[in-house]
Amino acid sequence: MTETATEMTLHPRPQAGQPKPWAFPAPERATLANGLTVLHCHRPGQQVVAVEVLLDVPLDAEPEGLDGVATIMSRAFSEGTDTLTAEEFAAELERCGATLDAHADHPGVEVSLEVPASRLGKALGLLADALRAPAFPDDEVERLVNNRLDEIPHEMANPARRAAVTLSKELFPADSRMSRPRQGTEETVARIDAAAVRAFYEAHVRPSTGTVVVVGDLTGIDLAAVLGETLGAWTAEAGAARPVPAIVADDTARVVIVDRPGAVQTQLLIGRTGPDRHDAAWPAQVLGTYCLGGTLTSRLDRVLREEKGYTYGVRAFAQVLRSAPDGTGASLLAISGSVATEVTGPALEDAWKVLRTLAEGGLTDEERDVAVQNLVGVAPLKYETAAAVAATFAEQVEQHLPDDFQARLYERLAATGTVEATAAVVNAFAPERLVVVLVGDASAIREPVEALGIGPVSVVKG
Repeated sequence: MTETATEMTLHPRPQAGQPKPWAFPAPERATLANGLTVLHCHRPGQQVVAVEVLLDVPLDAEPEGLDGVATIMSRAFSEGTDTLTAEEFAAELERCGATLDAHADHPGVEVSLEVPASRLGKALGLLADALRAPAFPDDEVERLVNNRLDEIPHEMANPARRAAVTLSKELFPADSRMSRPRQGTEETVARIDAAAVRAFYEAHVRPSTGTVVVVGDLTGIDLAAVLGETLGAWTAEAGAARPVPAIVADDTARVVIVDRPGAVQTQLLIGRTGPDRHDAAWPAQVLGTYCLGGTLTSRLDRVLREEKGYTYGVRAFAQVLRSAPDGTGASLLAISGSVATEVTGPALEDAWKVLRTLAEGGLTDEERDVAVQNLVGVAPLKYETAAAVAATFAEQVEQHLPDDFQARLYERLAATGTVEATAAVVNAFAPERLVVVLVGDASAIREPVEALGIGPVSVVKG
């Protein structure tokens, strides 16, 4: 049998082209007649428009004993208006193909809307009605309160959530709103009713102190007219300026064990307070923190995960709590992860060795370069959607940052050197200023943790 030779014709291999220049977009600004600030950004091709409404209603505005009322109010915005029941409101949103969500945090309440560009006007009308004339029906508020009461035990059973609540309680004084759970406790939420929600709304929610962000393909849309007919029709009396309390924190080194008898794992949360994004060292801190624990190749992961096998992953991060140009803001600097109970002591010891080694030897140029590539190089992918861009604009507004902050941040990250990044991360995670929270079996982990001598150890009920 004779074999017949066949020839294969291969298509030429595609060649990489020149990368297109990219920069984080800048919004355009306007103000509606009712005082509502508008930031908008045309993003061709983004047919799902993202809308963020920021309300200047921080958690420290909640009445004493009613922690969680801001959360219940934000959830109740979608439970009907002066013309629509909760069911009718939900049906109208669905007809628009829109989603509406809201949440409350320390800086304020944020309401998020996503909708196809072709139905933006109708959806903005629904959003405006929800903010202008929310019904806050007694039965719906009662249902939301009960739902929240059901959520709290589940959250407290979660080791990571329990650690976060404990760290906040440790860092901040009891009279500070930041020391208590953002969405309230069982005791405070149980006191909330529709009357309390209405009173809180009337006292604090108004357009003159709010901001709306609109991002998406706005081709053929007269945005000024649409906003004027919807959110622009919302009126309310201007309120008095509210003093912003100073942030006071105690980050003296210590260890708090939240006892969970029989737990096979220990949840670690190690943290302190630090500067917000107005601080000149913020870009260097971002870069250094990424090298310490921002990815699978970071220092903490290389030691605790790859070399020792103590954990599936450990992360270091900075979370802004409240931001202000005058230096009164703060962020939470933290290291988080979980390890097997029997290696809790060794894992903490190795984490401290990583921090000491970082202080003694510094980061390498290779670590710095990888971090810049990962943080700056992938930014265009991160902001492919209108929602991602809108969320970043919203963050800049609530943190009192300039409109070009994010664009400048990437430039500053790329220009930050290894020495600067090292100094920032060493200062951020100084061992003598770290509060350690461990959620686990105290009978098994207390003795080895005390032997490390990283700070006094106390045990609280889990």
